[in-house]
Amino acid sequence: NTSQEVAQTECKLCVLRRAKVNRLLEENRELRRELDEHRMSDGFFGDDDDKVKYYTGLPNLGTFMVLFHFLVPLMSDQKKMITPFQMLLLTFMRLRLDLPAQHLAHLFRVSPKTVYRTFSEMVSFLYADLRHSIVWPDRDTLHKIMPHQFVEAFGHRVAVITDCFEIFTEKPSNLQAHAQMFSSYKHNHTMKYVIGITPKGSICFLSKGWGGRTSDKNLTQNSGFLDNLLPGDIVLADRGFDIQESVGMLCAEEGRYQLAARDVEETRKIAHLMFKDVQSHWRCLSEV
Repeated sequence: NTSQEVAQTECKLCVLRRAKVNRLLEENRELRRELDEHRMSDGFFGDDDDKVKYYTGLPNLGTFMVLFHFLVPLMSDQKKMITPFQMLLLTFMRLRLDLPAQHLAHLFRVSPKTVYRTFSEMVSFLYADLRHSIVWPDRDTLHKIMPHQFVEAFGHRVAVITDCFEIFTEKPSNLQAHAQMFSSYKHNHTMKYVIGITPKGSICFLSKGWGGRTSDKNLTQNSGFLDNLLPGDIVLADRGFDIQESVGMLCAEEGRYQLAARDVEETRKIAHLMFKDVQSHWRCLSEV
């Protein structure tokens, strides 16, 4: 009886100890998760897609991780102050939120100099390895992925939706650059780009940056954008984006077609398709 009581007591002690060990292990895991978040490391996002969207602009954690795993094998093996995950996160946070280098330095526990260097290296790296993903689809592919709303309104002829956008920059110290980059529209120093998207919504063209002083028309004519158009293509652009003459000259030269603006009613149809919640006017440039 005495030996049985001792055994039962030891079993109870084992159960208590096991429970205590499990509790400590769980506390340890929780502390590690909190530490990972504090260190901006791999566990920073947890399973919070809203957090991913806020800090990076990407829709969810899955998208971020797919991009991360694609890029990691392409990154340098040279030892860095921060991990590859942190390098990508830092870059996205600066692009998305425009956080000062000093603030990012505090978050990632590095010097501002490391932040500047990491951001510069990563932007160049991302450009080199992701620029090939911006592809202007061939017409067969474009026809296959054309949303039915566009087909009903314009057949299969919509090739691209285009516009210019500007990004604010620091004030250049060089006088010539100072003049070339000052945008009278933004009343600031900017870089200007031409962007094109397919009717399906994917980016199919992005020009190199030009000084904000250049006109939309000049940028479009010299960016390579027009080289992707074929006679008969429909190009959709915002009312203030004046490229009708450029597109018309291109198609007249290549296919001896003269372009003219479609009527306002068709312009409204496409505006309704693309921007139901935005009061905007679109101009449609197409073959007569």
